[in-house]
Amino acid sequence: MHYSKDPVIDRQVRLLLQAGWRYRRGTKHGILVSNGRGNLVVPGTPSDHRSALNFRAQVRRMLRREAGA
Repeated sequence: MHYSKDPVIDRQVRLLLQAGWRYRRGTKHGILVSNGRGNLVVPGTPSDHRSALNFRAQVRRMLRREAGA
């Protein structure tokens, strides 16, 4: 199963799923759920050349927020 057409985002989602996150398929985008703390939108077909960097930064912010809570 592919979570995103971007290989970097797809690999990051797979690592997060192994770490215990859950994935829900939305109508246009997938949604990653982090142990009930928050959601991240997974772009299926990203058009921005910085989308992988932005996604990685969102994950990092969410992990940092979870560690501080």
